[in-house]
Amino acid sequence: MAEIATLARPYAKAVFELAIESDNFDEWLNNLQFLTKLIEDPTISAAIDNPELGKNRLISILLEVSEDHLSESAQSFVKILVDNHRLRAIPQIALQYEQLKAEHQGYIKVDIVSAYALNQPQEQEIKVSLNKRLGKSVDVNVIVDKSLLGGFLIRAGDEVIDVSVKGRLEQLASELRR
Repeated sequence: MAEIATLARPYAKAVFELAIESDNFDEWLNNLQFLTKLIEDPTISAAIDNPELGKNRLISILLEVSEDHLSESAQSFVKILVDNHRLRAIPQIALQYEQLKAEHQGYIKVDIVSAYALNQPQEQEIKVSLNKRLGKSVDVNVIVDKSLLGGFLIRAGDEVIDVSVKGRLEQLASELRR
């Protein structure tokens, strides 16, 4: 089976085109984020995986649960995803949509995974450095992961900058094995 990111790409692009046409980028982002949380709910996830539940019944359940949270266009999008067996691609569709939106609006989303919480001056220093390196303004999301031991891991689109203690130890171990 094709990788989920590949399956999600045309859907993310289609949603992005709809957002451009109607100039409602944030509404679509909210729709996709809600759908991501919805399909990750254990009860809904079980319904999606239930082969005895027909497409029409699944659509009915999803729309009933989300009627106050989704735009009309997003409800139609859910029907398309169910018909094409692509509900599990929603988190990846949301991620790719967010990247397209950021690129269109002139910024890039950056995840900084750190062993410890960053204080405001540290975060600002990294942000300024990334602005220069990437040539765009950055929208920073800090994630704490104690398994890094120290330092941080920076993800900006396809680029990964690993300056973590864990990453350096793994690199050293790899070089020693040669």
